[in-house]
Amino acid sequence: MNASLPLLDDSPAACCAPVLAPSLTEEEALRLAAMFKALGDPNRVRLLSLITAAEGHEACICDLTEPVGLSQPTVSHHMKKLVDAGLVEREQRGRWAYYRVVPGALDHLAEALVAR
Repeated sequence: MNASLPLLDDSPAACCAPVLAPSLTEEEALRLAAMFKALGDPNRVRLLSLITAAEGHEACICDLTEPVGLSQPTVSHHMKKLVDAGLVEREQRGRWAYYRVVPGALDHLAEALVAR
């Protein structure tokens, strides 16, 4: 006994949802990629976490070295990467550098990951 199977619609509209939201501009994609790249290192993720958890959401470089177990020059290198990516701001107070998360930077990253 031969049974006929129904033919399925093989048009692109039948299998794929149309893209309705506008895509990121090239400039915005580059900015977001730099932020995500900076967070591609686990030490930088930990440093950012320490800053967001600190009182007043800011931390001195002197308070960041021990928790991550890295030397001060290495922590300074990682912090420069986070500053260059636009994730944290640096303020010099005497001989110490203080860091705080750029307002809205983490929200901007989170928004990039959800459907537009």
